[in-house]
Amino acid sequence: MHNYNVNLFIRHIKYGVLIAGMLLGLQMTSSTAEAFLFGNPCQKTARDISMSCNAGARDAYWLAIATCDNLPTSQERKDCTGQARQDRSSEITACKEQYNSRLDICKSLGGGAYNPVINPADFVTKIDNPYLGLIPGTTFIYEGTTEEGNEHNEVAVTNDTKKILGVTCVVVKDTVTVDGELLEDTLDWYAQDKEGNVWYFGENAKQYAGGLIVGIEGSWEAGVNGAQPGIVMEANPKVGDIYRQEFAPGEAEDMAEVLSLTESTSVPFGSYTNCLKTKEFSGLEPDAIENKFYAKGVGFIKSIEVDTNFGSELVGIIKK
Repeated sequence: MHNYNVNLFIRHIKYGVLIAGMLLGLQMTSSTAEAFLFGNPCQKTARDISMSCNAGARDAYWLAIATCDNLPTSQERKDCTGQARQDRSSEITACKEQYNSRLDICKSLGGGAYNPVINPADFVTKIDNPYLGLIPGTTFIYEGTTEEGNEHNEVAVTNDTKKILGVTCVVVKDTVTVDGELLEDTLDWYAQDKEGNVWYFGENAKQYAGGLIVGIEGSWEAGVNGAQPGIVMEANPKVGDIYRQEFAPGEAEDMAEVLSLTESTSVPFGSYTNCLKTKEFSGLEPDAIENKFYAKGVGFIKSIEVDTNFGSELVGIIKK
């Protein structure tokens, strides 16, 4: 009888969470309600980010309504309010999709808290991983197509360094232009450990439009506001490996999965065999899945967006 009462109580609690989730805009089943209430650290983190996402959607809605209420005519106010409701609905839908995607990631990773131990003594001063060597003075040039137009991407490994969590990171300057106009200018921070894993410690990203900075979306630094570094290239990749490349909740949540070590592909810079192929995805953008290819002794050579087939290819390498 005692166990029956406990189980009944838990069912009532889960039912209450389902109702509360619906009111908050969360898409819940019995299992996601249980994760929401009793979940492991990873699931609880997914819940917390989702709560923040929905709160942001509500805040944006009411700010939009404030603007609508200040319009001079009733028709303008009506049209503005309708658009605000549509925008809120779209944002809440995105929050739901992100939440479910993060729960799937938790299942893949085992559910524990993500808190890698970083000991500066475990890192070396150069990055010479066969699949992702970053030697100062080297510039990788990529070209491809996007929805915005023809993309030109230059990734320059600088001689500059930045110390993060006590680790000396190599500064890589990544610039993207579309149809000749600067779209993004980013400083990325990488370091390699003694085992050969290449770690990503953050980025300072700036988005441009018309020559002006219009955003810093995606910027983060390990150790700041709970952000954690991730691995962008394993020392010994194995098919099936899944790992975090970065972790700043709600800002930077890229993941990677090793799909193959025997791919053959050609790009303008050359043809390669036994390439590493990865699947890259994020809880922030559940539908944005990208395949990347890496050649030993060269590095990253090609990317393809799964849904659109847009991508970029290595067209040249400049060494100073």
